[in-house]
Amino acid sequence: MTADVMSATALTRRKTRWFMVGAFAVAAIAFVVIAAGGINKNLVYYWTPSDLYGAGDKAYGATIRLGGMVAKGSIHNLGGTSGVEFDVKDATRVVHVKSNGVPPQMFRENIGVVVEGTMTRGGYFESNRLMVSHGNDYKAPEKGHPVDKQELQRLMRSTEGLSNS
Repeated sequence: MTADVMSATALTRRKTRWFMVGAFAVAAIAFVVIAAGGINKNLVYYWTPSDLYGAGDKAYGATIRLGGMVAKGSIHNLGGTSGVEFDVKDATRVVHVKSNGVPPQMFRENIGVVVEGTMTRGGYFESNRLMVSHGNDYKAPEKGHPVDKQELQRLMRSTEGLSNS
């Protein structure tokens, strides 16, 4: 090999190394910017009522998804067309929730819910999103078993006003 070929190969290797060092430096700087830029503000925690009370001051102002069961006898519609107050419970604790949206059609007592919002210093959970848990299992009647006509009518009434689009 001639000296010109060897120096060209060494120059190419040096350029490749500097490119790799530069790429790693850019990636490291980007990671530090993202980590220091408040990524924690965009996290959503999923807690039960016991977790919420156990978190203490950390619960205030944080975006939380609170999951539990709607307590029996706790649902109260707010004045106007939307908004509802109710209690969410787990095995040991209860949290009062004020939701400002229209509750889903399936919303009722003793159903699992997930509400997204924040805990207020006023002692209640302010929700801007209310989701109900439901099973998506459908079991067709077994062969030879009649369809419950009252249940069918109830299901038909629950779909009134929905479009087929």
